Amino acid sequence: MALFSVQGLGLGYGGMPLLEDLGFQIEAGERIALVGRNGSGKSTLLRLLAGELEPDDGQILLQAGCRVAQLDQELPQNLEGDLFDVIAAGVHGVGEKLAEYHHLTADAAELGPRRMARLEQVQHEIEAAGGWHLHQRVETVISRLGLPEAGRFEELSGGLARRVLLARALVAEPDLLLLDEPTNHLDIQAIEWLERFLLDHHRGSLLFVTHDRAFLRRLATRILEIDRGRLSDWPGDYDRYVERKRAALDVEAKQDARFDKKLAQEEAWIRQGIKARRTRDEGRVRALEKLREERRARRLTEGTARLARQDAQRSGKIVIEAIDITHSFTGEPLIESFSTNIHRGDKIGLLGPNGSGKTTLLKILLGELEPGRGRLRHGTRLEVVYFDQHREQLDDDRPVADNVADGADRITVAGKTRHVIGYLQDFLFTPTQSRGPVRHLSGGERNRLLLARLFTRPFNVLVMDEPTNDLDVETLELLEERLIEYDGTLLLVSHDRAFLDNVVTSTLVMAGGGRVEEYVGGYSDWLGQRPSVDEPTRKASRTPSKPRPRHGPRKLSYRERRDLETLPDRIEELEAEQQELHAKMADPALYRRGDGDEIGRFRERLAAVEKELEEVYERWLALEGRQGS
Repeated sequence: MALFSVQGLGLGYGGMPLLEDLGFQIEAGERIALVGRNGSGKSTLLRLLAGELEPDDGQILLQAGCRVAQLDQELPQNLEGDLFDVIAAGVHGVGEKLAEYHHLTADAAELGPRRMARLEQVQHEIEAAGGWHLHQRVETVISRLGLPEAGRFEELSGGLARRVLLARALVAEPDLLLLDEPTNHLDIQAIEWLERFLLDHHRGSLLFVTHDRAFLRRLATRILEIDRGRLSDWPGDYDRYVERKRAALDVEAKQDARFDKKLAQEEAWIRQGIKARRTRDEGRVRALEKLREERRARRLTEGTARLARQDAQRSGKIVIEAIDITHSFTGEPLIESFSTNIHRGDKIGLLGPNGSGKTTLLKILLGELEPGRGRLRHGTRLEVVYFDQHREQLDDDRPVADNVADGADRITVAGKTRHVIGYLQDFLFTPTQSRGPVRHLSGGERNRLLLARLFTRPFNVLVMDEPTNDLDVETLELLEERLIEYDGTLLLVSHDRAFLDNVVTSTLVMAGGGRVEEYVGGYSDWLGQRPSVDEPTRKASRTPSKPRPRHGPRKLSYRERRDLETLPDRIEELEAEQQELHAKMADPALYRRGDGDEIGRFRERLAAVEKELEEVYERWLALEGRQGS
């Protein structure tokens, strides 16, 4: 029996159904990507499968005992509590005990006799339930997703709260994991860790929605597509799906053209005034009515967005010159002695972990923030627009059209006056959507609306902070095309690796310790050019050079070959020490002694061992890959 079976599923909100007669199965161990345009019903289908919504028609059958965990796009209302408690709640059966153990050991130095007795009891209950590996899983997920160890869920920002909910879904070890845009608000390091985690450690089935094509290509073994309310099933990976889907659309277009030609011929016949008195003529009239009904029922292929820009006059050749820029935050250097020249036509990507200073660097380069030290010079005739999802707030209660035209019926774009409804149709908004409130839009549709508002303004310097979140792949690829064609200057912050590879010409990387390093090309080029772990890290030059990308694999050096031989032994040593530390920390005698310093030392050493273990393992994998290439 399949793990999950969907039969005749249907759901509508008035008018044409959103989902119609859906049927599919999910087998154990499958990794399935759910694709489709913004607003096609992907998130709704995930909520139906999670039991949050009831379908109008059909049924969902689960294998007995099947456990489902979900990451939704929307934050749950009224969820509150300590971060560890919220995450541990994802562990069925033992989550509350893990949370209690966590709080008791955090205050180990102040444990009295009663609390000590309770700690011993909790430890026995966790051990009896086989829960120690789950405690380690919770701590590992918290660490790798860059989450704080303490704090309250209700006090978090939206992005950080989504990461906490992702952690809760990952630790649950469900039979079916439902992920809706899991890479949103994650930096590249966290995205790559999530990929490895799902490939190496998640043993259940996976159904996920994502706009991240690199993530999709690496994980998906099967594609389900929602298109015009119906679902199609495409075995194989994403690239195979794209090729076969293109061929299927070509066939559909030819069939529709033949149908429309036949309908036009029959309409011409009826208009000629032939009196259908004979039986065969009456049958032809009935056949024509059937053709008309078929044509009315056809759900047309959704159009492609037309992202027309309103370019300003060309800027001067030099756009931004930064000389010896230094900036600190709370005493820690974010940017140290950074210099660069940005010319007209440069398309520059900014890479770095969350909180590394990318937004600070952008503000300094744009002149919105004074650096602690250094000089900044802007070129002439600069007209800057900034795509920032956090600053470009939409009014949820106003109509979509009013958010673009501020209540006017017509707007001027690229020197032409247009009706706002027609302009929004270029961005795939129907007249009904354009007149309705913003709160009814999906996340991707809201992002498309931000783009529509942005492109009403003339600009020659475009600054985009995470523009790809929630966009469907078709709109994402069209945005790529427009940015590639754009002959102005682009500053782009993105964690979408494929988007960076396709758009930018050079990359600024926040390398830690205040270093900002500059590389030619996008994300993949940076991977090929960056220093390996054992090389001394280059400092950002006052007049940064732009090295040529390497072509083809580089042979291993003597030291790298030696590392390849010795690293497996080091991995074994670290894993043995990790197990030993876990055993010591699970020993009730440790807490009976009440030595808080000793417990703290064990915790610190465990964190250091796990960090080194991940670094050594990644180094070994990289060398193994290079040796085999």
